[in-house]
Amino acid sequence: MRRFLLPITALLLTILAGCATPPTIKSQTRPAPVTSATPSAPPQKPASSPRAAAVTPPFTPVAPGAPSRAQLTRQHILKLLPANLADRNGWAVDLQQAFLTLDIEPSSRNLCAVLAVIEQESNYQADPTVPNLPQIVQKEIQTRGDKYHVPERMVQWMLARQSLDGRTYQQRIDTLKTEREVSDLVEEIVARVPGGNKLFHHYNPVRTGGPMQVSVAFAEEYVQRRPYPYPMPGSVRSEVFTRRGGLYFGTAILLDYPAPYKEPLYRFADFNAGRYSSRNAAFQQALGKVAGKKIGTDGDLLRYKNGQPDSEASETLSALLGMQHGLKMSEADIRRDLLLEKSPSFSQTVLYGRLFELADRRATQPRTVMPGIQLHSPKFTRKLTTEWFATRVQRRYATCLQNDTEQGKPR
Repeated sequence: MRRFLLPITALLLTILAGCATPPTIKSQTRPAPVTSATPSAPPQKPASSPRAAAVTPPFTPVAPGAPSRAQLTRQHILKLLPANLADRNGWAVDLQQAFLTLDIEPSSRNLCAVLAVIEQESNYQADPTVPNLPQIVQKEIQTRGDKYHVPERMVQWMLARQSLDGRTYQQRIDTLKTEREVSDLVEEIVARVPGGNKLFHHYNPVRTGGPMQVSVAFAEEYVQRRPYPYPMPGSVRSEVFTRRGGLYFGTAILLDYPAPYKEPLYRFADFNAGRYSSRNAAFQQALGKVAGKKIGTDGDLLRYKNGQPDSEASETLSALLGMQHGLKMSEADIRRDLLLEKSPSFSQTVLYGRLFELADRRATQPRTVMPGIQLHSPKFTRKLTTEWFATRVQRRYATCLQNDTEQGKPR
């Protein structure tokens, strides 16, 4: 049976992929308030500030006398958090530290934006439970086993193997409650295979986690450019599933980049669909008007494979290549500008300007639209979209701001 271990492990990893959620697209990051448009600039390598490079303690010392900025921020967060939330002070400290380290203004709008996402994604659970997770995994096992024509007895033998904690894999699956537990199970399986960490590097199908359901890929990329402010005894992946790590990376992906939006609704859409998706979806909509055909508005202008642009032309690229004469651009120039689609500088490119110049001749086109994305996951029991997500977060955001205003009124 030993010779079957590698293919069986690959099968189990594929099977567990049914629990995964769509990855969040990586993009350049720079600080910006949630509600104001920030002028675009050519992408630059972010410089790490001394404060970001230092290890930030869990609690910021407060000098006697007047309240410090950190203390005032914690007090503000405590006012906004649900009254019945367990360990409210712990949540306030972790969120305050995220804002301080990222150097983001802890305004009511920015704080409410983060809290609205937390409430929507996890309802303030550091490691949120997934309803019916064992059944979801078991169904994927059956479906994928049938797809790859794996004999039932082979699947059963695989699941009956003893895991490191003494239970069988089937017993572990039967008691799964969170994505973190699925992630840990996959990591254990990979580690048990000779050379597994190399063979199955980044194969873990659980791509998001923590109180804000942050993309693990984003967190791993982000720490390469900005040092993580806490001691990290384990991996970046493991930090994403903690409260402090989830809030830090979640605040970063939501607020630490210049978004050209007047309304936070589109920043919430970007949180779900990928940075600049709302801007790029408007580009795709304008392209459809000029090309005279329907173009998908998912916010991805290129095809991606393993997080990198693929050589296969996307629908958007194909349409643009068919308009080279009108755009007065070569294929190389078009491809060059599209490579900036995840950066703030894309809106300053020749391609962006000429496409909208053509589109606006018919009628002025919006520069921001809601990405047309339907969300897929075995966890979902009904059809959900990015618009559904962004709208619900927007409602929670508005309620948070209203409560903040009412609590600040004289009594």
